[in-house]
Amino acid sequence: MKPSLIVHGGAWDIPDESVDACKAGCQRALAAGWSILSSGGSALDAVEAAIVALEDDPVFDAGFGSHLTLDGHVECDAIVMDGATLRAGSVTTLRHIRNPIRLARQVLENCPHMMLAGEGAERFAVEQGLTLCAPEELIAEAERDALAEVQQQQARRRASPRP
Repeated sequence: MKPSLIVHGGAWDIPDESVDACKAGCQRALAAGWSILSSGGSALDAVEAAIVALEDDPVFDAGFGSHLTLDGHVECDAIVMDGATLRAGSVTTLRHIRNPIRLARQVLENCPHMMLAGEGAERFAVEQGLTLCAPEELIAEAERDALAEVQQQQARRRASPRP
């Protein structure tokens, strides 16, 4: 069977000024995954490599460049599934993991649970040899600006008289 790899950068209304960057990011992710598949690597390795490329690209809202919570934090999620076994590994509410997909894969392969969250997931990451990062390392300047705009809109709504 000939392998296939499909990459998408999320489902959202991409602004015109971001279309080229999104396409280029998806092409880089596709190349990262395809290089593994074309050299005989596993589908899981290819998927992980492609997603790491997306998580490292601030154009996408995963890993570095994630949207911020109203409190100004990044909280990342990821899930990966092995089609051969139908087992999955997922993580949520991560604040110190640059590439959540790497941890989701560790959950899939080395954990009796399907999902880990927050601090417990991050403790498991350390046990698996993954490196934690400072939360600030996950924040792109564009996301700080977006949060500031949302906070300003909320302040204006609170300040305006209601009928």
